[in-house]
Amino acid sequence: MFIHLGGNRMIRIREVIAILDAGAQRTQTVTDPLIEAAMKEGKMEQISPEEIKSYVITDDKVYASPISSVTLKKRADFHLKQWK
Repeated sequence: MFIHLGGNRMIRIREVIAILDAGAQRTQTVTDPLIEAAMKEGKMEQISPEEIKSYVITDDKVYASPISSVTLKKRADFHLKQWK
């Protein structure tokens, strides 16, 4: 199963480790160092020039998505329910 992250980007649901809200204050202490490290290592992919609303973390990359974390979670849950 795949999840659409915005633009033309889709990834396998099983690759997703976490979906984080880009605007949440409490997650910024965790995400800021993670995002900075991903950018330095060339492992950050901004999906579109639109506002970043969420970060999707995988083993290989961090995707900056214009789609909200709530919407991405609903998409993932929907596909997982369909698969069962």
